[in-house]
Amino acid sequence: MDIRVLRYFVVIAQEQNISRAATLLNVSQPALSRQIADLEDELGTKLFTRAHRHIQLTQEGHYLLERALQIIGLVDKTTYNLQKQDVVSGTLDIGAGESVGIMPVMEAAQQIMRQYPDVRVNLRSADAEPILADLDAGILEFGIIMGNRPLNNYNTLVLPAKNHWCAIMRADEPLAQQKEIRPIDLVGRPLITSRQAYKHGLFQKWSNTLYDQLNFVGTFNLAFNGSLLVKTGAAIALLYDQLVDVSPTSGLVARPLNPDMSEANTLIWSKNRNLPNLNRLFLDTLQKNLAQQGGSDA
Repeated sequence: MDIRVLRYFVVIAQEQNISRAATLLNVSQPALSRQIADLEDELGTKLFTRAHRHIQLTQEGHYLLERALQIIGLVDKTTYNLQKQDVVSGTLDIGAGESVGIMPVMEAAQQIMRQYPDVRVNLRSADAEPILADLDAGILEFGIIMGNRPLNNYNTLVLPAKNHWCAIMRADEPLAQQKEIRPIDLVGRPLITSRQAYKHGLFQKWSNTLYDQLNFVGTFNLAFNGSLLVKTGAAIALLYDQLVDVSPTSGLVARPLNPDMSEANTLIWSKNRNLPNLNRLFLDTLQKNLAQQGGSDA
């Protein structure tokens, strides 16, 4: 597949009209139609369905659009980095879950953005699996992984602050009168937690023999959205502390778990790729900051 034709395909998919796309791309409509027809022949599948005034992506077209955006982004990023090796500019691509423990990363990014105004930051919030996949593909330069998992294929830097799990509930929930929440307290209660925590059975060890009696009625991947469900009284949320508003006016309270559950935040990057100037500077800045604050790496 020609990268130029992929760019044509993306514009057509976004405009849903060959004529408008041809105008934007400054090519003739017949030539553009022929390029897309050749692409469909090359791939052996239809990418668009044609209607009277617009065109729509087929299922295969939606798949290609998602991949094409990733491919084009990677090509543009690679080209930019090769052309700008002598300057500090570009985009910091960082993937992470939700945690206040990643603040040192944001502070390092802020320092660089203030010193080099052309620098941009792209933050992707996601679970560990998609972050690792994008890191391996070169879409992300850095990822922040929460919890314990094998990271032998990556360079690692453990951030100082840990994530402590807590229970978030309505202020009028009877359990809100307790100072801490034990596994027995949650038996029979509707619970929600992060998709990743539920998938990996994170609370099995914490709840011990009571795990089968815990009633998980749903999951979330954004803590704020989970807290909205908690506000309705539909469930109690198990999540990292300090992620949602539990001020007196919020209607919610947070209670620590007993026994305590905590997980580390680990910054990772590929062992197999050389970092561009911007990313080396970011890493050096972060390590210097952590050393000054008494942080340590691994």
